[in-house]
Amino acid sequence: MLLYIHGFNSSPLSEKGIVTAQFIAEHYPDLIFLQPQLPSCPKEAMTLLCGLVESALDAGEALTFIGSSLGGYFASYLAEKYGGRSALINPAVTPFDLFDEFIGPQHNPYTDEHYQVTPEHKYDVAEFNTEVIFNPDRFFVLLQSGDEVLDYRQAVQKYHCCQLLVEAGGDHSFIGYEKQLHSICQFLFLDK
Repeated sequence: MLLYIHGFNSSPLSEKGIVTAQFIAEHYPDLIFLQPQLPSCPKEAMTLLCGLVESALDAGEALTFIGSSLGGYFASYLAEKYGGRSALINPAVTPFDLFDEFIGPQHNPYTDEHYQVTPEHKYDVAEFNTEVIFNPDRFFVLLQSGDEVLDYRQAVQKYHCCQLLVEAGGDHSFIGYEKQLHSICQFLFLDK
């Protein structure tokens, strides 16, 4: 199973989400590919993700993850807790430190959902922190130094012992992401 985990205020309908789904459908048509729309509440999002992972494990499926931004943060937690391999795209390292600036009303442009970010969400997100990566062989981390949302150096520091691709320039969306999908899938062992 490949689980694609989108970022904060995003969706499977984001450009990365659509490109990933098309690539997997074309190159890995038999792969179980899951790309859920996450609830805006972090605890509900993780409950959904853990349920999908546990169902896959019960079915004897290998676990693989692609996580973008906050989705990369969630994917780190899942891969460390349950096993499997993860590709992280400009992952959030300490997203709970950023939540203060988002507290209040939010609008998801992909789903047209209006919702509230509460102070509790900050603490809920912090519960899923993987402060230390104990299984560095499980991670391929793709970063662009021009990320305008997250400081890529935090991810370099956290994931220094993992496979890293750091590109100069770019932005938070990871410009040229589609060109990395073959390498990502090779790392995830999807060709086996």
